[in-house]
Amino acid sequence: MPIQSPAAATQPPQAPMGVSSATGPTPNKGYEAAGLQQLGMIVKQLERVIPLLGASSEPGSAALKALNSLAKHVPSGSVTPASEKNMAEQTMMKATQNNQQMQALKQQGAGGAPGGTPGMAA
Repeated sequence: MPIQSPAAATQPPQAPMGVSSATGPTPNKGYEAAGLQQLGMIVKQLERVIPLLGASSEPGSAALKALNSLAKHVPSGSVTPASEKNMAEQTMMKATQNNQQMQALKQQGAGGAPGGTPGMAA
């Protein structure tokens, strides 16, 4: 067993090469901007929902509380007509993709054992 000097035994362990505690993970500003834009859309939806529910009803009161809590984090002008259109298109595209995946899964299930659902006794 090698003999260590007393000074070597009291030094803190060294970080691996290339790792520094001086820098940490930095947030992705693009994700943050996209998140704020989506949050702005949610705020707009809450603004549309509250009159339908009535602010004095229990769900309307909860929606109003959520709106007040979220609205302070959304910068003015973060939701533009163009961003609304883009979000609607993205939502439609995701719904279409999900529908295609569901159809493919249904077809795989129907192509299984004859006389019923795969794995089920007839």
